[in-house]
Amino acid sequence: MKDLLSPRDIVTSGLCIGCGSCVAQANRPDTRMDFDAYGQLKPQGNSQWLNSSSESFTRTCPFSPGSRNEDFLGAQLFPEAPILDNALGRFQSAYVGHVSEEDFRMQGSSGGMVTWVATELLRQGLIDGVAHVIATQDPQEDGRYFRYRIARTEAEIREGAKSRYYPIELSEVLSLIRDVPGRYAVVGIPCFIKAVQLLRKEDPLFRERIQYTLGLFCGHMKSARFVESFAWQMDVPVDEVERVEYRQKDPSRPANWYNAKLSLRNGDSVNRDWWHLADGDWGAGFYMNSACNYCDDVVAETSDISFGDAWVEPYSSDGRGTNVVVVRSPLVDRLVSNAIQEGRLQLEQVDARFVEQTQAAGFRQRREGLAYRLTWPRSGVQPRKRVTPDDKTPTPQRKLIYRMRYYLSIGSHKMFWLARQLQTPQLYIDWARMSLAAYHGFAYHQGNFKEIKNRYEQLKGH
Repeated sequence: MKDLLSPRDIVTSGLCIGCGSCVAQANRPDTRMDFDAYGQLKPQGNSQWLNSSSESFTRTCPFSPGSRNEDFLGAQLFPEAPILDNALGRFQSAYVGHVSEEDFRMQGSSGGMVTWVATELLRQGLIDGVAHVIATQDPQEDGRYFRYRIARTEAEIREGAKSRYYPIELSEVLSLIRDVPGRYAVVGIPCFIKAVQLLRKEDPLFRERIQYTLGLFCGHMKSARFVESFAWQMDVPVDEVERVEYRQKDPSRPANWYNAKLSLRNGDSVNRDWWHLADGDWGAGFYMNSACNYCDDVVAETSDISFGDAWVEPYSSDGRGTNVVVVRSPLVDRLVSNAIQEGRLQLEQVDARFVEQTQAAGFRQRREGLAYRLTWPRSGVQPRKRVTPDDKTPTPQRKLIYRMRYYLSIGSHKMFWLARQLQTPQLYIDWARMSLAAYHGFAYHQGNFKEIKNRYEQLKGH
């Protein structure tokens, strides 16, 4: 394997997550992040830059085998953290609960904690702005439904509430942070936060200006085609979709009953439960970025504080939403502790095992599943992860599930591309229904044909 890598090396090896760090560092007018044929963001530029190997890129790409891993970064960032855990990394404390102050909880997909912490950092005068993801004003004109932007007021921060299962990238906001002095917080998924920490390690300007990182627990990154599939299945024109809400909150229903809502240009809206969508099972891996197959960080181990959903009872049945929170920075820990004492946060302290249980499926996929995938032959850049390659531990059933997810992911990209080219949505929808029914049959019912048929009929009925 080459000692030094280029952006093209990572892209062609299926390890590019599309974070945009390389484009931000290039700081050139002829480089940018843009969608590829599968609706995933990838670096674009002249061939000389794309093919140029460098020490800086090799050290700062979050999926480069030459970059420092989460254990190393965590030890440098949080040397005094009292707890070191194999699943959660280094941390000060962990909680389950929600925001009781104002309407933060109802505005968010979960318990409102992400928006609350970002707002509190601003209220306390600790930051001048927050880099977070918001919906674009006119997605048809913009070409994207969501982008990063810098929020500088509490009202602007609140516009970033709710989940965004859509490809986004950091190059634009990193350029703004470079150009505009100030103290910033960055909100992001684990690999994006890792990219930020690697960049801070490399560049003293970013180290000075990015003072806080807020991490989001992550299952995997979806492609932009997920939105288009919603539109196809809800029978509305894709080019009429103005707003996307992936998780419409309804306090009368369990939090894990996801309902997707599309708002149209003419003022109408349509919605459907994920369970009735042909690609609505998150764990099946539809539209997953291939780099996600080689990630071992579920809980954003390098962030000052990270947040997830409490996917265990009784919390998963509470439609108002509940967060699990892992705090690593002593200063942020004090902010949270003070707010609990003041009654602004309704949080109970929990241990590492509790947090791990709330994300059990994610840890199986990113630890046992990753160890198994690392034994498969692959070309290009070889990932270097914290788990040891292992094809002995998983049961035959688990191996089959990991294989099916892998090929479902690849197949969804290709079949959607073909259906899009032929302008025949039903081609993809039929394939997805059959694939998901088969996945459910093998994953949950040991391949029982009757169960596969029943699930297919359920999907076909909607």
